[in-house]
Amino acid sequence: MVSIKDIAKQVGVSVSTVSRVANGKKYVNPKKREQILALIEETGYVPNQAARNMVLRRSFTVGIVIPYTFNMFQRQLFSIIERHLESFGYHTLFFFVKFDGASEKECLARLKSEKLDGVILLQEIRDQSFYEALSRLQLPVVASTFSFSGIPSIHIDEEQAAIDAVNHLTGLGHRKINMICGSDFTFGRQRMEGYYKALDAAGIERDTSRVLFARYYTAESGMYSMRELLLRNRDFSAIYAATDDLALGVIRILKDEGLRVPGDVSVVGFDDIEIADYMIPRLTTIRQPLEEMGSQTTQTLHRAITGNPLYTAEQILPYKLIIRESTARKN
Repeated sequence: MVSIKDIAKQVGVSVSTVSRVANGKKYVNPKKREQILALIEETGYVPNQAARNMVLRRSFTVGIVIPYTFNMFQRQLFSIIERHLESFGYHTLFFFVKFDGASEKECLARLKSEKLDGVILLQEIRDQSFYEALSRLQLPVVASTFSFSGIPSIHIDEEQAAIDAVNHLTGLGHRKINMICGSDFTFGRQRMEGYYKALDAAGIERDTSRVLFARYYTAESGMYSMRELLLRNRDFSAIYAATDDLALGVIRILKDEGLRVPGDVSVVGFDDIEIADYMIPRLTTIRQPLEEMGSQTTQTLHRAITGNPLYTAEQILPYKLIIRESTARKN
């Protein structure tokens, strides 16, 4: 069987030059490129992944840290990131982690045990030593959907987006607005702070009894939380849910209780997952730029892996309020 060394010897070039041509890379003399391609076709040589890795001193493997219970938004973003990584020739390894110290330590140990070119964090890690350990390994890391000091990150302005979502409700005349949120992650706290700031701007008194913290950012947690809010107080005309998954569960329970959306209760979500435009009613929400987020995350990591300078350490992408059928003017 013909090897990469055989090709290199016949053309009179280095093994790395043959590797660049075989893998579609540029910066090879056109004449030599033609000779190499002709020999590859003639001999039927197929690039060996292990040889490629050895020549370039890379594993072409990226670790993706994802939540143990991840919602539809995170699934969509993960799919986009994986597609873009594949276009760069990377394989992926998945590292599931819970938001607790023991799980984070276990995740770090697994990351250390693998030969990775870089890591993408779709899950915020609260243990500072986790990031410090990755830094000591000189492993490129990119945070997607949240920011952390010293790490390249791609995200939106969570707090301002939440303000815009609640402003939409107050603009429709709603003043008794409940919120279903989560406190475990920075983005959850930012979305809650945006909720309160929008109430302040509208002259509505803050009422912590109107805020319920969901265990997870999922539809199931949305259903459970909505039941709890209904037991606590039915005096509201709007719900702001911190994720579309939560909003999906909210609408399900409201309908089960005989409440019309938006006739009796308006509902706003956050993320604009695919199903948001197909729900009944179609969901008013904040659209995160998923495709751009996934693309920028992957490009940023690739630049870090290949030693190219980053465009910027923090990329704050634009979002958009999408008004659909789940919100209406207060009767």
